[in-house]
Formats: sequence, structure tokens, C-alpha cells
Amino acid sequence: MIWLDTSEPGFETGFQALLNDGRDTTTRVDAAVAGIIEAVRKDGDAALLDLTRRFDRWNPPTAGALRVPPAELEAAAATVPAEQIAALQVAARRIEAFHKAQLPADISMTDAEGVRTGLRWGPIDAVGLYVPGGKAAYPSSVLMNALPARVGGVPRIAMCVPTPDGALNPLVMAAAKLAGVSEVWRIGGAQAVAALAWGTQTVAPVDRIVGPGNAYVAEAKRQVFGRVGIDSIAGPSEVVVLADAENNPRHVALDLLAQAEHDEAAQSILITDDAEFGRSVVAALRDELTRLPRAAIAGASWERHGAVVVVQDWQQAVELTNRLAPEHLQIMTSSPRELLAGIRHAGAAFLGRFCPEAIGDYVAGPNHVLPTGRTARFASGLSVFDFLKRTTWVETDAAALAAIGPAAVTLARAEGLGAHAMSVAARLELNDRRP
Repeated sequence: MIWLDTSEPGFETGFQALLNDGRDTTTRVDAAVAGIIEAVRKDGDAALLDLTRRFDRWNPPTAGALRVPPAELEAAAATVPAEQIAALQVAARRIEAFHKAQLPADISMTDAEGVRTGLRWGPIDAVGLYVPGGKAAYPSSVLMNALPARVGGVPRIAMCVPTPDGALNPLVMAAAKLAGVSEVWRIGGAQAVAALAWGTQTVAPVDRIVGPGNAYVAEAKRQVFGRVGIDSIAGPSEVVVLADAENNPRHVALDLLAQAEHDEAAQSILITDDAEFGRSVVAALRDELTRLPRAAIAGASWERHGAVVVVQDWQQAVELTNRLAPEHLQIMTSSPRELLAGIRHAGAAFLGRFCPEAIGDYVAGPNHVLPTGRTARFASGLSVFDFLKRTTWVETDAAALAAIGPAAVTLARAEGLGAHAMSVAARLELNDRRP
């Protein structure tokens, strides 16, 4: 891990190295993904069946078998313990309520010239949701991706999930049922993204693809973008924790480890104004690693990409945080809202000593699909807006056109666009002039 102190010579060089830390450890898979996408485009269902047999160790008899029947989904969900179902319901209720509050209103206005203008919101027609399978199965991500789409009014939500050896994950099925997913497909990897983007004889195409996945899924989303919309190309998870010495070092250590255990390429950064407290957190973190179930992953993440930054004051901390533009930000000080006021770039912020980022992963309500890799400088987390489109409209009568039309004719003629000018001028009885 890296230890930096703003009072020491060479700090800026060290901080630049932290900013430039390349955490994408995946090998290039663009050529392999392009081949998979082309196979699905060319051969449709036959390619899906072949790729499912090769990668998921499951032999579906027909393409129709790739879809999970409602009865099978119900049966799988019914095996989930009641306590877990209740927890899913708590999360779903809170996520749905927060995203309902985001729903925008249409606009309709008439200006001084009598021109009526407006803006109308409407849902996209179909969304594809990718859900990882195998060892990485996250029912919370099903809720976070599907519920905003449902709240936005998307009529069709198609979910793809790999089922290695043909086994369904019951908790993922329960989340899909609870979130109102329209259809569930046993398709994984780049081939799932290709099927959602281009369609096959059995799988109807969608308009936008959301959800996390491995390097092949991420690259496939990159390659089909433009054909369909996507949420983002997400990188390894990250957190920045601003914490003073009034905190329990173990709490801060566990917050750092909560991100580190995601992936060896995840990044956890502590910024504090007390060097001794920083050392206490590092000691507590290393102690927790002796007991943590995912200690190998979390330990590798911390040693390769973790950092402690000691600042002279909290204004320095705010400035450094804006440069880091983290996916997650925890502010654990006596006045967290005061510091938040200076934060311009963060995917999501968690305020106070009793608000760990992990609460946001599950039940807080705001979305946990957030911009990574410093993209919070220009991007935001998933929201209901990702599943809506805006259509603007204009209505002018003869009087309104007479008020604003001459300016349009002048500008069109200045740009050398004669038909543009004449289409307006004709209605203003100015068509005797030629551009």
C-alpha cells in the first residue's frame, strides 16, 4: 500500500502515481468478443446453443430451453429462506421509492411571441439486464438495475444470466420475480450481450443493455454500443474514506476492506488529518485480514492499490477527493455535510460515522451502479433517467411564425441553406426572394 503525506516533498509525484494507478488487469479480449458477436449475428440460436455448451457446461436441447419458464422461476424462488426474501423486500421497497421520487414532469410553455414549446418524457421499449452467474451472483444488482426500469415504465425487461451446469441461483430468481423482470434467459458472456443487441430467432432484441459482467461482457457492451444503449463500461470498484481521529479504527478498516474484497484490482483510500490514526487503521485492517473469508482477494487489493493520505486540513482533503473523483465516498467527520458541499466529483456519498458504504450496496435506496475509474468527473450513477427518453415539441400558428420566422430566414440564408429559408419564407409570403 501507499503512504502519502501532503507536508512531505514529493507528495505531488506520489499522488499523481496514485491517480494513474492502472487497475485494469484483464487481458485484451476484443478479438475474441468480436468473433462471438459475429457468430451470434450470423447463426443466431445455433450460435447461442453452441456457446452455452462450450462455456457453461450445459446442453440445452433447443433454443426454447434457454428461456426459464415462469414455473421454474417460481420454484427456484420458493426455495429461498424467508429471512432472505424479507431482506430483498426491504431493499426493493426502498430502491423503488427513491427512484419513483426521480420521475420528471413534462414541460409545456407559451412564450411572449405566442410560440408553444414543450418536452415529453417516455420510456424506452425494452431493456436487457445482464446478471453475472457462477461464483459472482448478485441479487442486489438485479434490483438496482431492474427496478429503475420498471419505475420508468419500460414494458419489457429481459434478463440474461449464465447457469453453469444448468443450475439456477434461487436468490437471483427471487430478485427477478420481485423486480418485475419480464423474461429470464440462461445465456451468459459476450453471447448474451450479442443476443440482446442483435436478436436471434428466439431472443428479441432490446434497446438498452445494463448490468455488470466480466471482461468479455464489458467488451461486448463496448462493441454493441450504438446499436443499443448501455449503462457504462464499469471498472474495478473503489472507495475514498475521509475520517478523523474520532472514529473507531476498526470501523474504518472494515469499510476499506468492504471494497477491497470485491476484486484484487479494487482500490480503497483513506484520507485523514491524523497520521497516528491512519497507522491505527492500517494495523486494524491487517488484523481483520487474518479472519476475513475473502482475505486473499482483499489483501491483494490493499497491498497493490490501497493508500493512506495524510492531509494538513480538510480543505486539502476535499481538493484531493475531487481529483480522485471516486465511485464511493465516505465522509466520517463531525460535520460531513460541510465537506460534501465542496465535493464536485463523486459517484455516491455516505455521510457520518454510522453510514458505511455497504449500506448503499443493498438497502439505502439510491442506486449502487456508479461511475468508476475517475469517470465521476463527467458521469453519474444509474437512475430512472437511464430508462427514459426526452422528446421536445414546438407549435406555432401564423402569428407566432410571423414573430420569429424572419430571424430564421435570415440565419438560413447566411448559412447558405436555401430550402431552409424558403420553407419558412413561403409561409411568411416572403418566397418571392431567392437565396
